[in-house]
Amino acid sequence: MAPRSADGAPTGGPGGVLVVGDVINDILVRPLAGVTADSDTRAEIVRSPGGSAANQACWLGSLGNQVTFVGRVGAFDHAFHTDFLTGFGVDARLAVDSAAETGTIVIMVDPEGRRTMLTDRAANLNLTADDVPADLLGAASMLHLTGYSYFEIGVRGAAMTLMDRARSLGVPVSVDPSSVAFLREVGAEQFLRWTAGARLCFPNRDEAEALTGTSDPMLGAARLTEHYATAVVTLDGDGCVVASAGSDPVHVPADRVAAVDTTGAGDAFCAGFLDHWSREPEPVEAARAGARVAREAVAQMGARPPRAEVSGSTP
Repeated sequence: MAPRSADGAPTGGPGGVLVVGDVINDILVRPLAGVTADSDTRAEIVRSPGGSAANQACWLGSLGNQVTFVGRVGAFDHAFHTDFLTGFGVDARLAVDSAAETGTIVIMVDPEGRRTMLTDRAANLNLTADDVPADLLGAASMLHLTGYSYFEIGVRGAAMTLMDRARSLGVPVSVDPSSVAFLREVGAEQFLRWTAGARLCFPNRDEAEALTGTSDPMLGAARLTEHYATAVVTLDGDGCVVASAGSDPVHVPADRVAAVDTTGAGDAFCAGFLDHWSREPEPVEAARAGARVAREAVAQMGARPPRAEVSGSTP
């Protein structure tokens, strides 16, 4: 991936997209009937690797993009997560945490495919800027971070340090806010200040409202360009709104599909967008590419692209 000019296109190095953030053991639970309190309920339960940042890296790799992922796991899961990421063509750089296990999320999926998540981020909270070798960041065409890296004090420092280092190296940054609950907890003003100057931002409808104070995604996307060069507000099956500084927001529609599980849909959208953007930085076409990848994601259980087989032990 070649560096690009300073006219709004990526200007980093030739080393591909560098994704830094959470890697998780997901446990997806879909009840097959109404939940019976204090007794048994038949359910479909799927264990799979997850984590917003790691999901995005896998989708990027599945699209043929050059991508490196840096995260932190417990020793028990190191081989499994390394093998899984590598299977999608990702250059996996996983630090082993001696004090914590790999993060785990229990995801309750309702009949409409919506999900409620119970989250223990564990080793992810110990990620440091020093886990990212300087040569990786210097060579990257873009640094991508998720909001989860800003919601806890320790790892927030690492994310902000990496943003500062990227800025000094001329590497553009993209940010996915990730969680409306955690955005409300830390406050919009704080998050916008922590991530100001990012080239791209990818909130969903609820996250955009939390950040801008308006439920109108067109207006919200426009307001976000006061902080980011380009904002892309995703609207589930209604497509997305793309806004760039100095231009009117554009609604980009998407084809509606019956969702099996929406877990990872936003991650897949980000990956599809960044994959297109890395080759041709045109936001509307990149948004259409993101929507195509998101459609694949919601048609299956789990947050990663499908794989026939993965070597290594299971979590």
